[in-house]
Amino acid sequence: MKFALFVGLGGTTWDGVSSLTRHAEATGWDAACLTDHFMPNTPEAAGDNLECLGTLAALAAVVPRIRLGSIVLGNTYRHPAVLAKTLTTIDVISGGRLVAGLGGAWQQNEHQKYGIPFYTVGERLARLDEACQVLKALWTQDRANFKGRFYQLDDAPASPKPVQKPHPELLIGGGGEKVTMKIAAKYADHWNTWGGPRILRHKSAILDQHCAAVGRDPKQVLRSAVMPLVISDDRADVEKVRQASMRRMGFDEARAQDTILGGSVAQVQDTLGAMREAGVGQLFVPTMFFPKDPRPLLDRFMSDVAPALRR
Repeated sequence: MKFALFVGLGGTTWDGVSSLTRHAEATGWDAACLTDHFMPNTPEAAGDNLECLGTLAALAAVVPRIRLGSIVLGNTYRHPAVLAKTLTTIDVISGGRLVAGLGGAWQQNEHQKYGIPFYTVGERLARLDEACQVLKALWTQDRANFKGRFYQLDDAPASPKPVQKPHPELLIGGGGEKVTMKIAAKYADHWNTWGGPRILRHKSAILDQHCAAVGRDPKQVLRSAVMPLVISDDRADVEKVRQASMRRMGFDEARAQDTILGGSVAQVQDTLGAMREAGVGQLFVPTMFFPKDPRPLLDRFMSDVAPALRR
């Protein structure tokens, strides 16, 4: 199993993000992926928020080993042809380490305040489907043509090409079983959602069904999960994180209970063992639930928990 940070860009600074990512690289983490939001999801919409792609390009230049990417870019924020160029540039800067995470977009206040059409859920997902096709065409073809309902390419050049062949690792984020996961089955190298063993067992089986329906080997899609982390023998510490996940993410009690990666070292290892049995190949630990200085928690995870799962 591989281990990655899910780095929030709200309420932080470039120095904070870069130092945390460099620390993760130095201590054995495999990847760091960034959020893509322009403002907090609050009524006031007030607070600092770094932009994802600019930050990602800067990290690609100063963090030399681990994979770097997004969980996930909101497709409605950028035309996919422009996004293909930007992501190619980041893949080139990083030497072929980009994880291109993409989703349908969900945060309504960003669309309203910046005048970006929000569309219906159905249209956002239909646009995501087409965007995947546009990205792959521009990444792999000398001249790309595409006639979609929402996007069109007319003999479009795209040079240079990404370092990764045939294209950068395309991650689709989201747990929608009817549409989002079908999009992942058709186009993704990597599928990600929030959840623990119960959720991932169920949804991994759904992804297998979608892969079979489109004639794809399900083993071609890496499955990863986002789980808030707390290592403690005190149940009260785990409960604090569970309650925080319910407030921040809107989880019900059952989902929060399943999604928290909490408890003693042995309990955390047992949960990760169950995740691996459910087909999960990579874990993302979100920074938005971390203490002010997360390095001791991250270091303890890598020294005490991770080795047993890497074997």
